[in-house]
Amino acid sequence: MTKPKTDIRSLTLDEIKALVAEVGEKPYRAKQLWEWLWKKHARSFDDMSDLPKAFRAKLAERTVLRPLTLAEEQRSADGTVKCAFRTHDGHVVEGVLIPTPTRLTACISSQIGCSLTCSFCATGKLKRIRNLDAAEIVDQVTMIDALAQKYYKQGLTNIVYMGMGEPLLNYASTMRSAERITAEDGLGMSARRITVSTAGIAKMIRKLADDGARFNLALSLHAANDAKRDRIMPINEQNSLAELKDALRYYTRVARREVTFEYILLRGFNDSLADAQELVRYASDVHAKVNLIEYNPIDGGEFGRTESKDAEAFRQYLDKKGIIARIRRSRGRDIDAACGQLANKNEPALKEGERVLK
Repeated sequence: MTKPKTDIRSLTLDEIKALVAEVGEKPYRAKQLWEWLWKKHARSFDDMSDLPKAFRAKLAERTVLRPLTLAEEQRSADGTVKCAFRTHDGHVVEGVLIPTPTRLTACISSQIGCSLTCSFCATGKLKRIRNLDAAEIVDQVTMIDALAQKYYKQGLTNIVYMGMGEPLLNYASTMRSAERITAEDGLGMSARRITVSTAGIAKMIRKLADDGARFNLALSLHAANDAKRDRIMPINEQNSLAELKDALRYYTRVARREVTFEYILLRGFNDSLADAQELVRYASDVHAKVNLIEYNPIDGGEFGRTESKDAEAFRQYLDKKGIIARIRRSRGRDIDAACGQLANKNEPALKEGERVLK
């Protein structure tokens, strides 16, 4: 049986050095190869123009290079760009370029599909097919950055792991991709410009602290009592608010970093004064900031959007109680690119049978 080839971007620098030695090349070739993989973002061995052809041929015999490809892009009236990326094994995953007057943000995915079935999220209607590897996550960043340069004449300023999937259920790839994005011999972005959003897995939040994660952490909260959170987020049944609070307090103490709560306002469900009071108590215990998010309707969804005046009253109540809160306006809604709307409504996904149909 033929031994499967190694994905070259899964190798560490030391493993790259060993590979270079194994094929009889000089040691300095390892640094050149590493730069082609992580700084120059080569999409094939043929792109590595300053490496000898014989060396490239040896690499191709032993390893594979499997970048994502941009299968489709859609542009919103507000300038948001939604991308459908195709993986080497034929699956489709989405990422989004979100422009604002002060930022160009890449919203990237960590899994193909999602297993969490949150009732307000279109991605939760997709089955989870597999985790993305670290290189596939980085590819989303580099390709969205190229679109930022193309349309806005400047590179990305921020990255959010808020696309398809739960990053902390793909922990190793999330951590390695963040390391490659921030490394000097990678993309060189500041960790302060990266936010990883989780639906709330207590033991993995603690692990982030223990592992010295340097990026920002956001928790998708959406309700500050267990009965309501259980209803819309089944993961809460195994990760109660009390458990999450303990984990978040551990994280803020050990990592010495604040956390942000993401809170989608759902009309008549979690947007009352009583809900605001519960949120104040919970956020105060963790010293968390709050992003209030406009709800974006999804096909077959049971919820509606809170009126703007009610959302502002909710925000003002938090502010009066000493909780830093802002309302995050939705962008890209007309192309299903807004928060909670990523559901592979694109032609490549339809061809692969991975599209949520109306």
